Order: sequence, then C-alpha cells, then structure tokens
Amino acid sequence: MAQGFGNINSDYKDWEWSADAGERARLLQSPSVETVPKSGESEGNGLGATSALGAVFIVVNAALGAGLLNFPAAFSMAGGVAAGIALQMCMLIFIIGGLVILAYCSQASNERTYQEVVWAVCGKVPGVLCEVAIAVYTFGTCIAFLIIIGDQEDKIIAALVTEPKEAGSSRWYTDRKFTISITAFLLILPLSIPKEIGFQKYASSLSVIGTWYVTAVIIIKYIWPNKELVPVEIPTSPSTWTAVFNAMPTICFGFQCHVSSVPVFNSMKQPEVKTWGAVVTAAMVIALFVYTGTGVCGFLTFGAGVEQDVLMSYPSNDIPVALARAFIILCVLTSYPILHFCGRAVLEGLWLRYTGVTVEEDVVRERRRRLLQTISWFLLTLLLALFIPDIGKVISVIGGLAACFIFVFPGLCLIQAKLSEIQETRAISWWAQVSYGVFMVTLGAFIFGQTTANAIFVDLTA
Repeated sequence: MAQGFGNINSDYKDWEWSADAGERARLLQSPSVETVPKSGESEGNGLGATSALGAVFIVVNAALGAGLLNFPAAFSMAGGVAAGIALQMCMLIFIIGGLVILAYCSQASNERTYQEVVWAVCGKVPGVLCEVAIAVYTFGTCIAFLIIIGDQEDKIIAALVTEPKEAGSSRWYTDRKFTISITAFLLILPLSIPKEIGFQKYASSLSVIGTWYVTAVIIIKYIWPNKELVPVEIPTSPSTWTAVFNAMPTICFGFQCHVSSVPVFNSMKQPEVKTWGAVVTAAMVIALFVYTGTGVCGFLTFGAGVEQDVLMSYPSNDIPVALARAFIILCVLTSYPILHFCGRAVLEGLWLRYTGVTVEEDVVRERRRRLLQTISWFLLTLLLALFIPDIGKVISVIGGLAACFIFVFPGLCLIQAKLSEIQETRAISWWAQVSYGVFMVTLGAFIFGQTTANAIFVDLTA
C-alpha cells in the first residue's frame, strides 16, 4: 500500500460498520512509485477484523447505490420483466465469478487493491489501462451524481414553489443550472478538497439507509398505487433481439463492486477463497432482490413511460417520495467526494510513477497539485452535468467501463495466473479455467464495445 495514502482509513475495523465511506475511502488507493513490502505490512497489521457476515454487508452496500434509480428504465429497454430478470440472472453468474477470481489472484499475488492485483498479475500495460479506466469511471460517475442532484431538486422545488402558468415566468432561483451549481459549490466542493475523507463515514450511514428506503417506497407505491398513476404501456417482450443489450450498462453499473472487493477480501478475519465465494454469492443475491424489486415495481408502475430516473416519474407533491429524493441527494452529496478522492488518488499514482518521484519527496507540491486536481475535476464534472441532463446517457457510457472491471480485467488476471503455473501436464480443470477467462474477456469486450458504440452513435448524438 502506498505510504502516501496509508493513513486514510487504514484500520480495517472501520470497515465493519461503515457501509459506504469506510470501504470506498480506500478502495481505489493508487500506489505511488514504491509500495510498502507486503510481508512487513502483514506483520504489522495481522489478520483483518471483518467477519464473513460483515463482509456480506460491506459488499452489498458497495454494490447498491444511486444506480438503482435507472433499473426500471433498464427493464423497459430490455423488453419487460421476464427479459430483465433473465438478463440479470445470466450476468450474475459471471459477476460472482469475477469477484472470486479477484480474491484468488489477490491471494496469489499478495496484493491488496484492485489495480495492484492487475499490475502484479497482468503487467504494466494492463495495470496502467486499469488505472486510467478507474479514473474515467469515477469521473463519469461524479457527472451522474450531479445530474441526480438536479433531478431531485427539480421535483422538490416544484413541490415547494407555486409557479404561475404564464410562459417565461419561472423564477431564476428555481432554474436547474442554478440549483445544481449552488449545491455543488456550497456542499460538494468543500467536502472534496481535504486530503483525508474518513470523517464522511458518519454521513454515509444515513445514505445507506436512504438507498434502502427508496427501494421500499417504490415497492409500496406499486402495491398501493396512486389513482392518477396509470401505466402508458407495459411491454412483455423486447422490440428487437438487440434491445436486450441496451439494459446491460445499467446492470453493470449497478452490480459493479469489484474494484472495492479486493480490499474487503483482505480485511476479513479468514481471507479464504472458499469463504469469499459464499460471501459474494450471498451479497449478490441480496443486491439482486433489491435491484429486481426496484426494477420490476418501478417498471410495472409506469410501464414504457418510466423516466431514466424513476423518481422523476412520481408527482412532486408525494411526501414519501419527496423524502426518498432528499435521501438520494444526501447519498450523492457524500458519495461524490469519495468517488472524486478515488479518481484523484489514481491520477496521483500515475503522476508519481511517470515522474519517478516518491510521496515523501513531493510533499510541498502535493497540496498545490491536489487543489488543482480537485478544482479542475469539480468544474469539468459540473459543466458536463449542466449540459447533459439525462442520467441514462451518462450511465450508457460508464456502464461499458463497469463491464471491464467485472469481466475483462478479472478474466485477464485468471488467464495470466494460470499461464504462470509451472506444470508438466495440464489437467482438464486448467484448460477449463483458462477457457473461462477467455470467455469473460470476450464477453466484457463485447459489452464494452456494444454499449460504448451505442452511447456514441445513439445517445450522445441524439
């Protein structure tokens, strides 16, 4: 682990109850030029303090987040409930497989973070590509978070402010661009500047509760719907066979917890691959129920007319939904600085590697560079969020990158790990594992290519 970032939530005991910030604060800590020797690190820390049950809780909450707002629209794009559930179930097999592969490679390489595992097992080029992908992914997710803030504030303001019906009479302080900007400058930017973000673990507990509350509200609103909410049309099959693939970015974005899974695995009291397999299976099944409940109930409530952000489909004056919107805003306000920190740490690691300077030698310039990185990151994400009002367009791009973290890099790690084994005769199981790795890389590359091409030629040019 990099010495420069080792003081951020380095105590694994923080992970047991910090459902969001505790683990995400250190999930992407990019190593500097030289890392602490793993043997010395192990002797100093000993075994982790997280139980198997605690690991299940952490993985579930690493997977769950604001991405669940897009699941009803994903079911609509997939062609209905049956197609959406079938697609999730098929992908879940490989999602769990990727998590197990990462634990196996982490144990074999004695590395503690996702990108360190890729560096150690696959080499320099895949390692750099992995870190760049993480930086782009966190950048895109920050844009999505700002769009979500704008969506929820629009509805909350509409409920609080009575506007005249005449055209052009809207007040300046209710303008979406103003509300997003003022929230970002007053709340998000100050939280993003500090070098350490461990203090946010208290607020993150509320954001986790909020995520579960949103799911509960959507399910309850489907069981006891408002009389004025009538679905326009409920598709029962996809319009074309390729339409199913349009839901893949949302599913990948929702279930992507692989980057944070390696530190969670190493924080366990007994970091064993077999135990980890049971942990991630239980966690992904729980996440599946939450996402399926949100997706099915939200889709059946509004049909093909469901918005990309499902909460936007509900009336502004619905009090339980208004509370859900407030919780989502809180979730995003605490998550943006964490994701920004992760992306900034990766960029810092790449810079230190490129210049060949250690963290200790660059302390004076680090503060200046951190401020420049933070302000540049913040202003770029804010500018893009102001002019890309549709969260679906952002998810269609970053969902393809999520597929790389779920399928491509774990598949490459498995292939390299098996090829590095010295065996006189290679058993059928060896060939089966290499074939599985090749299939994962192929599947991930297909999803990334298809979703990225669709995002560029359909969504972004629309």
